[in-house]
Amino acid sequence: MCGIVGIYHARADHPVDQALLHAMNESQHHRGPDGGGLFAEDGVGLGHRRLSIIDVGGGAQPLFNEDGSVVVVYNGEIYNFAELFEELRARGHVFRTHCDTEAIVHAWEEWGEDCVRRFRGMFAFAIWDRRRHTLFLARDRLGIKPLYWARTTGGALVFGSELKSLLCHPGLSRAIDPLAVEDYFAYGYVPDPRTIYQSVHKLEPGHTLCIRRDDPAPPCPRQYWDVSFGAGGPRRMDDAVGELRARLKEAVGIRMIAEVPLGAFLSGGVDSSGVVAMMARQSSDPVDTCSIGFAQVDHDESPHAAKVAERWKTNHRTRRVDPDSFDLIDSLAAMYDEPFADSSAMPTFRVCQLAREKVTVALSGDGGDEVFAGYRRHRWHALEERVRGLVPPGMRRPVFGALGALYPKMDWAPKPLRAKTTFQALGRETVEGYFHAVSVLPDHLRARLYSPGLKARLGAYHAADVLRRHMEAAPTDHPLSRVQYADMKTYLPGDILTKVDRTSMAVALEVRVPLLDHHFVEWAGTVPPEMKLIGREGKAVLKKALEPDVPHDVLYRPKMGFAVPLAKWLRGPLKDRLREAVNGPVLADSGLFDRAFLSTLAEQHISGRNDHSAALWSVLMFEAFLRRQQAEVPVSLGTDTPPGPRLAVPAE
Repeated sequence: MCGIVGIYHARADHPVDQALLHAMNESQHHRGPDGGGLFAEDGVGLGHRRLSIIDVGGGAQPLFNEDGSVVVVYNGEIYNFAELFEELRARGHVFRTHCDTEAIVHAWEEWGEDCVRRFRGMFAFAIWDRRRHTLFLARDRLGIKPLYWARTTGGALVFGSELKSLLCHPGLSRAIDPLAVEDYFAYGYVPDPRTIYQSVHKLEPGHTLCIRRDDPAPPCPRQYWDVSFGAGGPRRMDDAVGELRARLKEAVGIRMIAEVPLGAFLSGGVDSSGVVAMMARQSSDPVDTCSIGFAQVDHDESPHAAKVAERWKTNHRTRRVDPDSFDLIDSLAAMYDEPFADSSAMPTFRVCQLAREKVTVALSGDGGDEVFAGYRRHRWHALEERVRGLVPPGMRRPVFGALGALYPKMDWAPKPLRAKTTFQALGRETVEGYFHAVSVLPDHLRARLYSPGLKARLGAYHAADVLRRHMEAAPTDHPLSRVQYADMKTYLPGDILTKVDRTSMAVALEVRVPLLDHHFVEWAGTVPPEMKLIGREGKAVLKKALEPDVPHDVLYRPKMGFAVPLAKWLRGPLKDRLREAVNGPVLADSGLFDRAFLSTLAEQHISGRNDHSAALWSVLMFEAFLRRQQAEVPVSLGTDTPPGPRLAVPAE
């Protein structure tokens, strides 16, 4: 696992600032502490930081083909590199290393832009082809590895594995994108391809970006792969279970190749337990596993992890997260470079630290909920869609809206009696309904949170537009598959995979995700939705497949998630920090927020009157981001000017 950076000028006679290139590269030293390298010529500069995993003694980057005409910097793993070596050698290519990186340069020579279709793995890479005068950027199909790119005010194109590398460039505009602010407070992260800065983009999963010197057109990302759902898969549960086991075992097996110590995260959930079981079945030695525990029993999954560890006799380690783990707030702001409100980043960082004490590579169970419909919101959405289907579209809002208005709000009551929210959800159309289910801050809170100036900049934009774009493009009409597709385009790369990449790379740990093997994902798309969600049981086919390997009470217990006790923290040890943030100068000077409402929100939560923990944590992380950015270079909002005096949103 590594970090890459680059600078590209349209004119070959424009020299690359090598000191700047070095600074960009070193900003990501944590991603690759084992070595670094730079390449610069003819207006192009590439940089690389290396974490050695395969061909530890060789494989240094930037890496060239035989005659030096093609050079690559690369972050990731190509698991089918041995097969590609064999095929490319048969076509006359000569290899100097045993590193998967070299497969990329020769695949580019042989297949050009279509080379990405031949790779099985996780990757983000940049190729410079001297003969074709072409820069080629690519990101893996599911977005496991990150890649940011931007145009500077001087016209250069810059890119890197993390935003911090681009922020080293003095010509990069720091203007905050007001649409990204709306997205962040709706989702808790900024979905691809947007970033918090107007000038910077994420290269979306399954996309490439090709820039040619003889082509004056602006760079435009091109999609080479998409998630698919369709027929042709198993029609009997027994058949699906057998094939799933075989495919999962294979996807895990090819990710166990490494020349450094390898282990796994074991949370005690279905997905990580299944991955560990498949590792244990294919390993002659006990698997190294680790998990995190919490003092609060209702947040602690470590006893379930211990059951799986005992079942497979793993070398298991558990570490309890200290009650004061909120001391990571500022560290997280530095890791993510843009606002990121998933509080489970804290225990994720701790489990990465724990894993890194013994291993350099860890397998995780990320992706199972998206691939096999495991979230509670999937179950509720499917149910709501069935009910919506019983009422003509034109009548849903008036009928269910009236019921929602009349029914009393009873948060204290047993769940079956809390129908007000359900009626309100049923009154929404499909996208609005699912957006409400995934929102960190609902519409009415965001409307009160924003300042008049920010509202004016947003105009008619609404964060639900992100979901609408993906759900309308989904290659399926099935309600469950449509929201799975939307999650794989938004929550998976924007939250889950971003969280794991930054926390693992902060401690130089490589994380591999077998459940997101694209062959496995493509096959899972052919499994009928009725096998994924059976009644109230999400991931039904996956759980059935894992019954021989995972204790029954682990497979079929209620889903917990990797949560932290935010509400308690914000009423206790974090309340002073919260008050300081909402009443302090950083948020006030930004001009983004209604200060009176911020203060009211905080006091309502601290007093115990309401639980606003998700909203306030989002505010706290946004404040940490702003404070960090303002300490470095003042930021502006919604302009396209180079760094300079901050331009606050005008207040009415």
